Amino acid sequence: MSDCQDPCHQHPESSLRRLLDNNREWAERLAAEQPGFFPRLAAQHNPEYLWIGCSDSRVPANEICGLLPGEIFVHRNIANIVLQSDLNCVSVIQFAVEVLKIKHIIVTGHYGCLGVHAALEEKRVGLADHWIAHVRAVFSRHEDLLMAEPVRAERERLLCELNVIEQVVNVCRLPVMQDAWNRGQELTVHGWVYGLQDGKLRDLGLCVGERRRTDALRREAVTAWMAQRAQETGAPS
Repeated sequence: MSDCQDPCHQHPESSLRRLLDNNREWAERLAAEQPGFFPRLAAQHNPEYLWIGCSDSRVPANEICGLLPGEIFVHRNIANIVLQSDLNCVSVIQFAVEVLKIKHIIVTGHYGCLGVHAALEEKRVGLADHWIAHVRAVFSRHEDLLMAEPVRAERERLLCELNVIEQVVNVCRLPVMQDAWNRGQELTVHGWVYGLQDGKLRDLGLCVGERRRTDALRREAVTAWMAQRAQETGAPS
């Protein structure tokens, strides 16, 4: 027999044990506060919302929105990217739209996103560079707007916002979305940004509920957001 011990049993008071204890306390507290909650949860799954957000551990969808388990369907990846070639993301959207019949898709970025920061600073992070390249593409598309912002921190915030707008556009151009709107399904796509510093969500004013030409949608969304930004800061648009 090997002298190696199972690492899970070497430290019974490890952080993993804390997670299990926390789960037990959470489940018991919720069951006491809302009797029958878990049996009801197990018997149905009909959320109204699909959240497409960043994998960052500081941005948990349910807690941010004040929702319970079962109330929001979630897909997360680095920098909340939506690609037609990403079968994981597209499959989640297809399942949400055609099976769960969700009514709202919310693409949510966040200020302080490490993926956006790496793209802006051209930092190498390893294999994820291939993924972050899609954020760099957003930078390239909007380079004039971004470089016109003299304050680097504000430039990074703007890239977070423009990245959300681009991912909303990417959602809207998916065939599953086009098909849903063609058959008259009630379905709206939104763009939000979450602030780590204050815990608040910011609506970028995007609300797309019908088929739109991609170029026109992008142009109108960016123009409207830049005008709102200028109004808030007092800068010329």
